[in-house]
Amino acid sequence: MKQITIYTDGACSGNPGPGGWGAILMYEQHQKEVSGFERQTTNNRMELTAAIQALKMLKEPCNVVLHSDSAYLVNALNNGWLVNWQKNNWKTSTKKTVENQDLWQEIISQCRVHDINWKKVKGHADNPYNNRCDELARMEIQKNV
Repeated sequence: MKQITIYTDGACSGNPGPGGWGAILMYEQHQKEVSGFERQTTNNRMELTAAIQALKMLKEPCNVVLHSDSAYLVNALNNGWLVNWQKNNWKTSTKKTVENQDLWQEIISQCRVHDINWKKVKGHADNPYNNRCDELARMEIQKNV
C-alpha cells in the first residue's frame, strides 16, 4: 500500500459562521493542496471536513498518517470516543447526542478503506504544513465572504 502523509485544518469566521478547510496530501515527492468553503458551519465541522475531503481524494486503499491540530478529531479516533459513541447509540458519556454524526459516519467509512494513523499537531506553531493548511482554510473564507 502507498504511504501518504496528509495535513488538514479547518477555520471558521464566527462559530457558527462561514468556514473554510484546507489540506495537503503528500506522496513521495508529490504534493497537492486542496481547500473548500461552506457558507454556514462550525469550526469542528470544518476540521472533520478537511480530513474527509483529503481522504476521499485517494484513489486506492493507502497507509495514511493524517496530521490535524483538532483535538476533537484526533482524540475521538485515538482515545476510543468514536467507538463508544457508536456503542452508546450516538450519545456522549454525558448522554448528549453526538454532534456532526453525518461527518463521523464519513470518517468511519474512510477508516474502513484506509489504514489511518491520526496525529495531533500543535496549531499555529512552527509546523509549516499545518500553517499552510490554516492559510488555505482562511483564504477560502476571505474569497467567498
